[in-house]
Amino acid sequence: MNDATTRPQYPLPEGVHTVSLGFGDLNGIMRGKYIPASQWPRACAEGIAIIGAMFAMDVTCDVWDTPFAGFDNGYPDIHMFPSSAPMACPWDPGIAICLAVTETADHLPVPVDPRNALVRQVERARDLGLCSRVGTELEFYLLDEETMLPRQSGLQVYSMLRSAEMEPILGPIRNGLADIGIPVEQSNPEYAAGQVEVNLRYDEALTGADRVVLFRNTVKDIAARHGYLATFMAKPFIDRSGSGFHTHHSLWRDGVNVFADHGSMNSMGLAFLAGLQKRMAEMSVVSSATPNGYRRRQPGMFAPINNAWGYDNRTASLRVLEGSDSAVRVEKRDAAADSNPYYLLACELAAGLDGIEQGLVPKFDPERGDACKKDCYELLPRSMNEAVELARESDFLDGVMGAEAKAIYLQQAEREQAFVDKQVTAVEIERYRGNL
Repeated sequence: MNDATTRPQYPLPEGVHTVSLGFGDLNGIMRGKYIPASQWPRACAEGIAIIGAMFAMDVTCDVWDTPFAGFDNGYPDIHMFPSSAPMACPWDPGIAICLAVTETADHLPVPVDPRNALVRQVERARDLGLCSRVGTELEFYLLDEETMLPRQSGLQVYSMLRSAEMEPILGPIRNGLADIGIPVEQSNPEYAAGQVEVNLRYDEALTGADRVVLFRNTVKDIAARHGYLATFMAKPFIDRSGSGFHTHHSLWRDGVNVFADHGSMNSMGLAFLAGLQKRMAEMSVVSSATPNGYRRRQPGMFAPINNAWGYDNRTASLRVLEGSDSAVRVEKRDAAADSNPYYLLACELAAGLDGIEQGLVPKFDPERGDACKKDCYELLPRSMNEAVELARESDFLDGVMGAEAKAIYLQQAEREQAFVDKQVTAVEIERYRGNL
């Protein structure tokens, strides 16, 4: 708990007249308010009030009654406070951006704020003398804002000519991210026209998740200023590659990667992997947060369909990468690009730490072929309904998310599936209306 006398007064960059202050909501979308520079000292000391329903609201901003925020308690406010010094946005002169942390009116952590689920797991690792470091890779599409279709044609994955063609938009995105303190390692065209991937430098898990919230917000902002629609939708085109959210996990102690043994993955790293493998299916509702996300899980599309693992095998959900000691890590490949980064990393870190504490070993031998063609592995849910059913019975998710937060999250999942179920698709209309 803090009060106005102990909270830091973060300085504003020169020339800034407004701060964009926000936090990741239930879906990891950055929401908040614009704060005039004249009000910034008060925002630092006293916080800014905002409706708590941000954590019980879907992507269309539709709210529903929950015990945390509803008609019975009048939809109360929470307060947000800056978590660090604002960073100037060169693409929007005079504006700086800053992530916030949230508190209740009693200056306590908001129990349903997804970020707090990850805070708890980071602290758990710290109590074990460990620092969790995560690298994130997010895929997304850059579409024409009018047609909502790619401006490019043809599959040109990793093509340097395609990279040059897209550089007028990808260059400003990379530079803008660097300007606000998000280190980009690389970008490249991905496995569909208009699809790209941007890799962020690994860092402490909470920092990594915060950066994903800022990253998606910044990409969409800069893209719109260049006449593009950037979408992190999991599967915007059924016949093209879906967009994933790959995470690279390692644990460190005193500056040493504890997964590494002379450049190879050791037993601790494999125990972490085994924990991920054990919980992959029941955390699927977090990895794929919308009904659309389950359309990614198709053989031959580099989206895992089971809990196989292997060394440098992109058909497996869990890919072990080796090399120098600092590079040894586990890559988890099943999540969709629209996943909430806080819940995703919290579940993954919790599962991995469970694996270490319980001395787990991976099931099955490492897969060397196409994991999608094997029937020995545990299948991941192929629908939201299946994922919700597994999640509802999961004591593991209760422990990671908290019972109240999990209930709100599953309510949203069921509402999304119900909305999709009530639609008649264009395919059905074209196929049946004129022929039956």
